[in-house]
Amino acid sequence: MPVDIMLTIVGTSMIQSIFGAGVLLFGTPLLLLMGHSFVDVLVVLLPISITINLLQISKHHARIDFPFYRRVLSLTLPPIALFLFLVTHVRINIGFLIGGFLLFIAAKEFSPAVARIVDNLMKYEKAYFITMGVVHGLSNLGGSLLTALAHHKGYEKDVTRVTVAASYATFALVQIATLWLFSREQIEVPYAENGIYVVVATLVFLLTDEVIFLNIDQAKYRRLFGMFLAVAGMMLIGRAMA
Repeated sequence: MPVDIMLTIVGTSMIQSIFGAGVLLFGTPLLLLMGHSFVDVLVVLLPISITINLLQISKHHARIDFPFYRRVLSLTLPPIALFLFLVTHVRINIGFLIGGFLLFIAAKEFSPAVARIVDNLMKYEKAYFITMGVVHGLSNLGGSLLTALAHHKGYEKDVTRVTVAASYATFALVQIATLWLFSREQIEVPYAENGIYVVVATLVFLLTDEVIFLNIDQAKYRRLFGMFLAVAGMMLIGRAMA
């Protein structure tokens, strides 16, 4: 069992346990840089992402922002399926653009001028949700736009995490269905190996939720979320420039 994959799973599972996203956002570029194929990366990470999200949803399902989630279902899922189908044949690098956007969103916590620009940008939610689906289908990085929008809305931490988790889990289910229907012959990861990764991720979630998430107050969580976006942005820019 590859050590690089296991270490990536442990680290990104901790991040997703806190913010509702992270396994795909950080795990995808890391494993691609380590030489794994895009399809294999998806096959490893998608079940882990879904498992953690379902555990988060089971704890706080009543706090999901359902109007937000319905827009994900109607506007974001169709382009995810379409562009994931396309990207199995053509690779497109948009990490630099998405990374810069995340840094800009993170800066709104420190600059009133940036905050006003972001507020105006986020008014075009329909276009934003569609763009999120296109980005996620092409690059597996739509979670970055999802978390940016959730951060912008200023939810309480439980609402933020479970709304992101519900949306992110739905992203992953559509991706798995698309891969199974159209790219099954490219899958090379053994089921038993995948099962072990899921068990490890579950244990990481249970520990992280109890020791870290429950002990973070609302103000600190919002600051940490801003840092999460900034780190994700810098990582995506660095990968795009490599």
